[in-house]
Amino acid sequence: MLYSILKTMRPRQWIKNAFVLAPLIFDRQLGNPSALLRTIAGLVLFSLISGVVYIINDIADIESDRQHPQKKNRPIASGKLSIHTARIAAILLLAIIIPAAFLLSWKFALAALGYFLLIYSYSRWLKHVPLIDVLVIAAGFVIRVVAGVVLIVVERFSPWLFVCTTLLALFIGFGKRRAELALLAKDASNHRKVLDGYTIPLLDQLITIVSSTTLMAYSLYTFSAVNLPENHLMMLTIPFVLYGIFRYIYLVQVNDAGGAPEDVILSDRALQMDILLWGLSVVAIIYLST
Repeated sequence: MLYSILKTMRPRQWIKNAFVLAPLIFDRQLGNPSALLRTIAGLVLFSLISGVVYIINDIADIESDRQHPQKKNRPIASGKLSIHTARIAAILLLAIIIPAAFLLSWKFALAALGYFLLIYSYSRWLKHVPLIDVLVIAAGFVIRVVAGVVLIVVERFSPWLFVCTTLLALFIGFGKRRAELALLAKDASNHRKVLDGYTIPLLDQLITIVSSTTLMAYSLYTFSAVNLPENHLMMLTIPFVLYGIFRYIYLVQVNDAGGAPEDVILSDRALQMDILLWGLSVVAIIYLST
């Protein structure tokens, strides 16, 4: 039962919560033990609260999941985990997470509650509205960054990163919808009602617009953000972002991947290497460059 609960919380998707680390890294506070520990604690709590959201989402989607070629194997949809047990687990987890979040920071707790309410609204209503569904997903990523900001004393965190986070999340969200539409074909609306409001040509246009804007916003960030080295070395990271976006589009449109973005990141070696090199370059430039 415990394994089924953990599986329903989808730990593979907790990788998305790494956005909580962004303020710590980009505000040059990796060497601050207090800020580091607070951020790690916040990351754990955000991962747990996102896990609760997945439990609630799977309860709400049980019938559509049973008709999906892959989601039918999820614990709740397959019957391995009862709805009653799942509800009790969600309530108990929230009873632990929320007080712990307030002990960490009341501002962080408000961000976590805001995220929970937003994603709960998404699971119940907003995920059925085309365009709004992806915008809500993007808002969830921005709230993760906000949660990281309020956990520490931020000195020079650039608002450009909020823009880049929003655009990147939109890019991944539209890629996810395209992959779902390609996988499910004519049965798409039976599995996810919102897919009735999308077409592959429309999603390709949206992906093109958002990917272009993401590259432009990140490029502007690299030479205009006040918290970066004045030598503009951060511009050297642009090729990694460029390749990462191109690679993801390739995987979505040629390999029909992207339905589960976390699986793409955890399985594609080229994308992993690109993200690793980008991360190492960012840390080296921010912390070692003068």
